[in-house]
Amino acid sequence: METVKAKARRWGNSIGLVIPSDIVEKENIRPGKEVEILIPKKTNVLKETFGTMKFKKTAQQMKDELRKELYD
Repeated sequence: METVKAKARRWGNSIGLVIPSDIVEKENIRPGKEVEILIPKKTNVLKETFGTMKFKKTAQQMKDELRKELYD
């Protein structure tokens, strides 16, 4: 299986994907051939990780403490 970024373009009322020619050749993709496209769910990893946590200090206070530990 190959991972590739494809550019979406409008074709009439639909959206089509433009697959780079090197991938087309490598995977032997021909007109009419069925291909499977996996579309990952986009998530905000930082918000997902830290968005539910409650901190007693502000982000600036935490950064200041880290800087003090690193440079003192």
